[in-house]
Amino acid sequence: MSTNLDSASAFAAEGVLQNGVNPGWRVNADPPSTDETASTESPKLLPKREQWSRKVDFLFACVGFSVGLGNVWRFPFLCYRNGGGAFLIPYLVAVVLGGIPMFFLEVTVGQFMSEGGIGPWKIAPILQGIGYASTIIVFLLNCEYNIILSWTLYYIFSSFTSVLPWSNCNNSWNTPNCTTFDSKSPTNKSEVNETMAANVSATGLAANVTANLSGIMDPVTEFWERKVLALSSGVGEPGPIKWDLALCLLLAWIIVYFCIWKGIKSSGKVMYFTATSPYVLMFVLLIRGVTLEGATTGLHYYLVPDWSRLLDAQVWVDAGTQVFFSYSISLGTLTALGSYNKFNHNSFRDTFFFAIINTLTSLLAGLVIFSILGFMSVRQGVDIAHVAESGPGLAFVAYPTAVSQLPVAPLWSITFFCMVILLGLDSQFVGVEGFVTSVVDLYPRVLRRGRYRREVFIAGVCVISYFIGLSMVTEGGMYVFQLFDYYSGSRIVLVVAFFECITIAYVYGIDRFYDNLEMMFGFRIGPAMKICWCLLTPIYTLVIFVLGCISYSDLTYQRKLVTYQYPKWGIAVGWLLAAMSVVFIPIIFLVRYFSTTGTLSERIRYLTMPRLRRHQVRPTEDMDTVILEEEVHYHDLEAKLEGGRDSLLFEAHFSPEKTPQSTNDALLSENHALQDMEKKDLQNTSMLTI
Repeated sequence: MSTNLDSASAFAAEGVLQNGVNPGWRVNADPPSTDETASTESPKLLPKREQWSRKVDFLFACVGFSVGLGNVWRFPFLCYRNGGGAFLIPYLVAVVLGGIPMFFLEVTVGQFMSEGGIGPWKIAPILQGIGYASTIIVFLLNCEYNIILSWTLYYIFSSFTSVLPWSNCNNSWNTPNCTTFDSKSPTNKSEVNETMAANVSATGLAANVTANLSGIMDPVTEFWERKVLALSSGVGEPGPIKWDLALCLLLAWIIVYFCIWKGIKSSGKVMYFTATSPYVLMFVLLIRGVTLEGATTGLHYYLVPDWSRLLDAQVWVDAGTQVFFSYSISLGTLTALGSYNKFNHNSFRDTFFFAIINTLTSLLAGLVIFSILGFMSVRQGVDIAHVAESGPGLAFVAYPTAVSQLPVAPLWSITFFCMVILLGLDSQFVGVEGFVTSVVDLYPRVLRRGRYRREVFIAGVCVISYFIGLSMVTEGGMYVFQLFDYYSGSRIVLVVAFFECITIAYVYGIDRFYDNLEMMFGFRIGPAMKICWCLLTPIYTLVIFVLGCISYSDLTYQRKLVTYQYPKWGIAVGWLLAAMSVVFIPIIFLVRYFSTTGTLSERIRYLTMPRLRRHQVRPTEDMDTVILEEEVHYHDLEAKLEGGRDSLLFEAHFSPEKTPQSTNDALLSENHALQDMEKKDLQNTSMLTI
């Protein structure tokens, strides 16, 4: 719709009516943007906070972020190790009690508060440390996750050759112990083991390394450990930076930056490709896998249930941690993605779509992986237990071993690693977007004002993360990577999820939150979520966390020939990584408590009062139980000028201390100032789009 400045001014003048409420919020059901510091600063021009262009963009973003490498390289192995098809029972229990309730909670909190990461937990200020903990966890995971993409890029580049470099032992990085071994070309295994035994004793391995002489050193493992990683003897010997990996890591961060630098509307379009293409490649690999000799053997191990495994508590722990990992719970990113929804978006429906897609993707990935592992098992004449691996060992050792034995091996290698890079890429850039959103929403006047501040901030985040990642592309980098992976975001997410449930159910109030959901959706959801948030989900997360602590063992790194035991100081660093996020929950609690005056009950009452804006307050709300935040609302005086000028939106401020008349006067005065500025801009244009 187009208009002139006079009608725009009239529209702005009508924006503040009785009690300072803008009726346009109710019509559009979209909340204005928030700025906690607005009351102390004069009004500024800020870009309007973005929203998803289409409803489906949100679902694509959630699928792209959460459905990632864990579905491909962790779920199939857990399924095989924990009873095959029987593992689906504890897995589905974890989905119902943990995955779906927590996913829906985080998304709707972000959608209701229209902020990501830290900001939404103003809903209970005394526990806003939840937001800080989530933001730190996702930052650490972002630093770690891009290392996987750098390895994947390295393998993609190495696959553009007629003969895969890991398919034989005729390369400069191979050792005399290297041998290719399969049923087609048998090797004297005992002779190999004798040679390796002599070499192991000659190298004088450190006391924290335990030799395993029963295996053989194959060319794929040597390519991985000696060529790609140039692996040192331990975390205490980092060695120099591997500059080829450092360049791959730099490329990965550059790709991530340009995927998100223009905001969620542009990154949403990227996700149409990155979230769907892996499924095409997965089906291609599945069709190839099931046609191979031994595929049925692999699928048998993957799917045939062993019901006795259900009596093992560790199976239930694995199921719970896998669901929380694959649903990306407690990272703050889901609240960020939800915050870009329109206020009345039906995220309840999207939650179940997401759960179905996530589960089916995990099952599909298992079919792809175990059809190939079955082929390897038959080809090498060994039990499938000798070829089944999890984590990087699956993606960079087991699967490359399989594709090296296929006709047209480079083509299948490129296909597989392209699938891995696409699965990992959208998880990575949405994770970075989640961190960025959290910080930008915390300081909108600094980071959203001006044309390039957000882009510069994203660049700064990528640069800092890159330099942290350099510690993981040294010769000892794999040991650092394992520390990040094992400690920074594993069991800790269960603690954060527990406090999220307690905050919504008992601090903010479950009935109040249910009313808020009805305000957003236009209908009242059933009582199942209420039961989960109040009882089942916090109990489940607490039980899984306790069982995980009981079964805890210090980190080790299992190599082909040796098992590396981390030194005590290395374990201490790991626990520091774990604690540096969750410690913010009690820290923020204590800081808020001691910075507030009054008796104990007065402080607690004040610090548990949500900071809400007027459109978030229930019609029946007792106003003595909430603290109204200053409103920052944007009138759509959006100028699309020929010179490519950024859209500027005029913000009017409401303070409960002001009378409606004084607020209107201030709004009109500020709007006239904007009108004068706009007239100058309109000398070269004849139209202003609202």
